[in-house]
Amino acid sequence: MEETVRDGVAEQRERLMESLRIYGSHYAELSRRFAAWLGLHSTDATAVLEIAAAEERGTPLSPARLSERISLSTGATTALLNRLEAAGHITRAREHSDRRIVTLRSGGHIQERADEFFGPLAHRLDAAMSHYPPQFLERFEAFMADLNTTMDSHLSEQDPVTSRSLRTPDDRTP
Repeated sequence: MEETVRDGVAEQRERLMESLRIYGSHYAELSRRFAAWLGLHSTDATAVLEIAAAEERGTPLSPARLSERISLSTGATTALLNRLEAAGHITRAREHSDRRIVTLRSGGHIQERADEFFGPLAHRLDAAMSHYPPQFLERFEAFMADLNTTMDSHLSEQDPVTSRSLRTPDDRTP
């Protein structure tokens, strides 16, 4: 009996992880469509969304922090920011008392366009979540925080260059 319960829990966890993978895939597709809708490369659109979201949270990004968030080198991030600034999608400001610190801000039209594109989905997601009691959402929020912390820890422990270079020709680690 205990094995059956354990198997049921393992299967439930697998289904949940599959659902999270599907959600991630949907999110990636939505991001791709937003980029196409804006006429931007997907990486540029992702950067614009990161900048706008951080700004909305009251914690605007620096170029270095954006580089970390979208997994680009500092040189590639600089080129991306140059493109976005030239197109009027973002601005770089020196708002801090330490004038060396650059703050990224989204262009006013970006938030409007993002609201136009994502607004209908936001309303649908809000309606879907409204069926769940606050206590459930709190537990789910804690669950997601645990998963994100676990993923962050795992990613920080791995060196992507080393991980790839340790692969043998048949794609096994030595």
